[in-house]
Amino acid sequence: MVRWISLLCALAFLISPGAVSQARAASDGPVLLTVEFKGDEPRTLTFTRSDLVALGETSFETETIWTSGVQTFTGVSLQALATHLGLNDGVVEARAINDYMVEVPLADAIEGGPIIAYLRNGKEMSVRSKGPLWLVYPYDSNPAYKTEAVYSRSIWQLERIDIEQ
Repeated sequence: MVRWISLLCALAFLISPGAVSQARAASDGPVLLTVEFKGDEPRTLTFTRSDLVALGETSFETETIWTSGVQTFTGVSLQALATHLGLNDGVVEARAINDYMVEVPLADAIEGGPIIAYLRNGKEMSVRSKGPLWLVYPYDSNPAYKTEAVYSRSIWQLERIDIEQ
């Protein structure tokens, strides 16, 4: 009887949400992005790199004011993430590892717009090289992306998006 109780307790632990999240994170890699919905019904979603890839991968080449020469960025479009989250207007707060925060208007989440990059020139970005996530705009594709407002939204070391409901 004691053996059955031990087995049931172990099984209950294994199917608990926390254990499922830990098992998922262990199999899919570390959580790179946390999205927190604040308000009357708060909830938190987490995304590993494979979760972001599953939303659709896109790439573009552009120069930035922080790097030398043309860079190739690969990631999930802000539009695809916003659609996945059910967002279509307003602003979100993007936060970096160092607590830098910027408001990003969802009007920016358009086809051919910014991406949340997880690769630069085909390689993962370390924290030291502005990673692991960087909200990057295709600066060379549109002069409207070469403004101080857009540059300030180009948050690197992105780890969190907060959404007020």
